[in-house]
Amino acid sequence: MNVYDTANKLATEIRQSEEYINYKMAREALGLNPDLKKKIGEFEVARYEEQITQMQTGKEDEEKMNKMKNLYAQLIQLDDAKKYFEAETKFNILLADVNKIIGEAVRDVMQ
Repeated sequence: MNVYDTANKLATEIRQSEEYINYKMAREALGLNPDLKKKIGEFEVARYEEQITQMQTGKEDEEKMNKMKNLYAQLIQLDDAKKYFEAETKFNILLADVNKIIGEAVRDVMQ
């Protein structure tokens, strides 16, 4: 089996994973609730802006961090938002683990 076949098999297995299916279902459910989708979008923009600030300056922007935390605190009280964030986190962990495994396999030539 060559590397491309293996990568395609991995892609198929990811799409069949519980993490992927749950995240996809949570995203689809979010699409049925435009108000919640908008609020989560606002949170994601705030989270992205804070991450960019941290990368550019090396420190947190307290105002941006508070905005993000407040939006998250409001959202996490809603069952659909909570399910979405939980599914997103589990899926991101799966992807990070796969990337770590691949990274470790080629670490010796990447240094």
